[in-house]
Amino acid sequence: MTEDEKPEAKPDAKSDHKPELEKDARAEAGPSADTASPDEAQDATSESSEPAQEEVAEPSLEDRLAETNDQLLRALAELENTRRRADRDRAEALKYGAASFARDMLGVADNLQRALGAVAELDQETLPDAAKSLLEGVAATERDLIASLGRHKVQPLSPMGEKFDPNQHEAMFEAPGTGQPAGTIIEVIETGYVMDERLLRPAKVGIAKDD
Repeated sequence: MTEDEKPEAKPDAKSDHKPELEKDARAEAGPSADTASPDEAQDATSESSEPAQEEVAEPSLEDRLAETNDQLLRALAELENTRRRADRDRAEALKYGAASFARDMLGVADNLQRALGAVAELDQETLPDAAKSLLEGVAATERDLIASLGRHKVQPLSPMGEKFDPNQHEAMFEAPGTGQPAGTIIEVIETGYVMDERLLRPAKVGIAKDD
């Protein structure tokens, strides 16, 4: 057999299937990082930058100074208000500190006035000298007590004939047919007192009523 008549070499079956196997392997593996789409790359970039955006910025020196100055002004204002309240309370204590004591002394003044009123109905000329001296002593005591109360700005209320004022008077009864306008005080049953415009005790009165 001559060289020209040598049989032709048959192609290897294994080499024919290699390209197809490599293609199938790439299809199963899916797209690699090198072949990622532009949208996927942008999403990855934005996710990596989110933690940096969530960080809170530190306040500046000017902001901290402004906040400190505001707190200082508020503290000074509160201190001034406290001082004013203390001054007002001290002034009221000095002004009305004796109000409770003065209110208690009103009962003593009432008893002295009742005693003098009861004796006034008697004939002074028929009284013995001892009774006259006692009566003069009671009258002097009543005058001194009223004067002492007056020095502490305690003044009696004498509303006879005045218009009834519920802020200063206490109505005990109403009487029709008095010839006075309704609401006029026609009788003072118990004297009232004020202390420097503050009511210590209302006056107990009787008032006129419409017919």
